[in-house]
Amino acid sequence: MTYEQLQHAIRAACDVANEEEVIVFGSQAVLGKYPDASEDLRQSMEADIAPASNDPRVADQIDGILGEDSMFHATHGFYVHGLTIESALLPRGWERRTVPVDGCGPSPSVGRCVEAHDLAASKLAAFREKDRDFVRTLLAERLVDHRKLYDRIGQLQGSSIPPEALRRWLDATVAEIYRPRPREPG
Repeated sequence: MTYEQLQHAIRAACDVANEEEVIVFGSQAVLGKYPDASEDLRQSMEADIAPASNDPRVADQIDGILGEDSMFHATHGFYVHGLTIESALLPRGWERRTVPVDGCGPSPSVGRCVEAHDLAASKLAAFREKDRDFVRTLLAERLVDHRKLYDRIGQLQGSSIPPEALRRWLDATVAEIYRPRPREPG
């Protein structure tokens, strides 16, 4: 997904929701802070979006009209997964740290993208292989600071994986990424 596609998804979701604001919280929220993020971070062709009202019926409308296998998806090659914000596990205070993205349409539309460290903590809480790879890329590309991520892990509420286990993974991954490489002889 590109930044322009994210803007389109935001406009469309705001139109369907009849709201001026939505929350972007899946992997493509990274585009809020990093519109030119690497292709490795932009692989998903879906934007997870919750209406600002967080009304489950409105989220279902977004998903039905803009979701996978919809006419929107067939036309544009990407889709919007309409959800409520409770489908993500986010660190305390995430709402204050969102990054606004203007939908750039004729009517007001803004996507409040979850900030990169909050997104990384949320991805680690899910702990699927693809989510760990996503966080590893954020760290390797230095788009998130591991010390700040360490703190955000401690702010997760209700994670089924203890914070200590997530922090051990983070420590091991950082050591692997930043390990000095041996010099080539010669």
